[in-house]
Amino acid sequence: MGANKLTHVAGTAALLIALVILPGHLKYHHQDFIIFLTINVLVVVSYRLMTLTGEWSLIHIVMMGVGAYTSALLSKNLGVSVWLSIPLAGVSAGAVAALLSFPLFRMTQFYFLIGSFAVGEAIRLAWVYFVYPFGGSSGINTIPSPELFTIDFMEPIPYFYLVLAVVTLCLLILHRIENSRIGLTLHAVHWKSPLAESVGVNAWKYRTLAFIIASIFVGVAGALKVHYLGNVTPHQFGVGTMVFVLIWVIVGGYNTFYGPILGAIVLSILDEAFRAFEAIRPAIYGVLLIAAIMFMPRGLESVPGWFRERLFRKTAE
Repeated sequence: MGANKLTHVAGTAALLIALVILPGHLKYHHQDFIIFLTINVLVVVSYRLMTLTGEWSLIHIVMMGVGAYTSALLSKNLGVSVWLSIPLAGVSAGAVAALLSFPLFRMTQFYFLIGSFAVGEAIRLAWVYFVYPFGGSSGINTIPSPELFTIDFMEPIPYFYLVLAVVTLCLLILHRIENSRIGLTLHAVHWKSPLAESVGVNAWKYRTLAFIIASIFVGVAGALKVHYLGNVTPHQFGVGTMVFVLIWVIVGGYNTFYGPILGAIVLSILDEAFRAFEAIRPAIYGVLLIAAIMFMPRGLESVPGWFRERLFRKTAE
């Protein structure tokens, strides 16, 4: 095992240990915060898989909603165990993504972005106007929480450990996919699409595959969110939320696996700090985005490298 890889493994292990210890030392409100933050980490990392092909969509949060509604309907209306409805939420979101890939991937770049927004809004408005089975604008309430022995998953600390375990497993799978032959092909489709197609790579197939996989994992994130909240409404998955995801990914950086994670963590903490200034929060986000593009075009992921470079220069001197 190389030194860099060993460092990454040690750092990841230390972070997980810290996360296991942390909840017991936080107030109730902050326990809620780290649950949603952990779920958002899965949202941004799954979205990054889609961007590996060079396509940016505005439907990712709606796919999260597909998973959320699926798990809510299965567990509440059909009595399916939450332990089964959560993975089925991912399957459902992946199936919807597979169906949508036929019209959406007839477009690329800007046209794909706009097309994904239009389709996503159509799905979200269906949740608004169809009272049965989606509950209309009021959504679905009293969604059951997981049950396991005598553990009360309605409490934040047990639910955080559940979310941490599921998200960690999902991140490991996503990391493995990115570093597999599939991930390398996705990069090739992005940067050298004509060359990749000339040697037999089906770019449409791999873009579709990235879209489906990303939707599966964000569908699981949606299920985790609604089983903690106990309710789901169409307004939770609007374009405003999608804009936040885009900002997290851009500010964090999308050239590395950990870039979007940094963006989600740092900006979520800043957002929590500025909660008292509700009226100007969008303006603050706008300023941060512009500053990141101007002064850190590669995002927060470039900061560790910058410090290493400065340290190396000082050592060399």
